[in-house]
Amino acid sequence: MAAEQRLRQFATKGYFEVVGGDTGKRYRIYAGAAANVCEMGENGRPNIGLCFLPAGDLPIGDVMLAQKIALEASEGSALAVARKFTPSNFFFSRCRPLR
Repeated sequence: MAAEQRLRQFATKGYFEVVGGDTGKRYRIYAGAAANVCEMGENGRPNIGLCFLPAGDLPIGDVMLAQKIALEASEGSALAVARKFTPSNFFFSRCRPLR
């Protein structure tokens, strides 16, 4: 997905999607700095929630970029340190439009 498409997806839906570099699985990264990543199932719904983030007190955008790069470049390492949880629609619902 091109950067422009990813930006449009984030602005309209509150998340952007990336493809894992090792497995080719799809992940959604929602706005947030923790517990904001979901592995997507074949049915297009969140399958597994993931919580992993870089060390340090970083702005949310930098955390999301680091998560994107980690999944694309080193998916196995990112998943090895991620805490898994069961995602819910409430948890990932948008509270306001991103404009």
